[in-house]
Amino acid sequence: MRACILTIGNEILKGKTVNTNAAEIGRLLYFSGYEVYRVLTVPDVKEEIGEGFRSLIGKCGVIVSSGGLGPTFDDMTVSSFAEEFKIPLVLDEGVYNIIKSRAESRGHEMSKEREKMALIPKGSRIVKNEVGSAPGIFHVVGNTKIYILPGVPAEMRSMLKLIVEEIKLEDSFHFEESILLKGVFEATLAPYVTAIMNKYDGRVYIKSHPLLCEKGESCLEVEVSAKSVQLEKSRKLVKEVIMEIKTAALKIGQG
Repeated sequence: MRACILTIGNEILKGKTVNTNAAEIGRLLYFSGYEVYRVLTVPDVKEEIGEGFRSLIGKCGVIVSSGGLGPTFDDMTVSSFAEEFKIPLVLDEGVYNIIKSRAESRGHEMSKEREKMALIPKGSRIVKNEVGSAPGIFHVVGNTKIYILPGVPAEMRSMLKLIVEEIKLEDSFHFEESILLKGVFEATLAPYVTAIMNKYDGRVYIKSHPLLCEKGESCLEVEVSAKSVQLEKSRKLVKEVIMEIKTAALKIGQG
C-alpha cells in the first residue's frame, strides 16, 4: 500500500527549518510496510493546504501531515482540511477543557487562539497530544486514512508512537541492510547491480551512495532493501543479495 507525507510551513520552504519530520514519518511508514510514494510540502496558505490534501487523496491509502496545528494566525491546517472537504468544525469539549486548564495553570486566559485548537472536523478522532496542547486528528476520506499531526518535532514524535501499531500493515514487512565497499566506484559496480536487480525481478531494491573514506579513498555504501509478507523472507532476500554484491566487489578488485 502507498503512503504519502504532507508537510506544511513557510519555514520549511525557505530553508529556515530542515524537514526532519518528513524523514521520521517516512521511516515509520516504510518499516510499517508501506511504499512511501510522495512527500509534498506546501506553504501556510489555506488554498495550498487544502489542495495538498486533495492532490494526495486516492493516490495513497494513508496520508500523514505535519504542521499548522498551533494557536497562531498561520496555523490553519485543520480549518483548511475541513473547508476543502466541506466538513464542519465542532468544538471538542474534552480538548477545550484540557487546553483551558493548562492555560489557567500558567496564569493565562482562555483566548480565541487557544480555543481554535479545540475545533475538530466532525467525525474525526482525536490523537492525544502528550507533550503540547493541540491534538492530532484522524479522519477518513473515501478509502484514504488521514493523520494530521503537529509540526513541533517532540509533539509529532509522541503521536507517531501512539499510532504506530494501528498504522502498521500486518502482511507487509521491510528489511534493509547496508555494506561499505572500499576502493569500488559506483559506475564500475553499476552493471552488476543491474544484473542482480533483474535477477530478483523487483523483489529487492539496491541503492548505492558514493562516499569518501580515510585519506580520500573512494568508498561506496550499498543499501539493499526488500519487502515480503514475512519479515524473515525479507531478511533472507537482503542477505542473499548482499553476498552477491560482495562477490561482485571481489571480482572488480581482482580485475
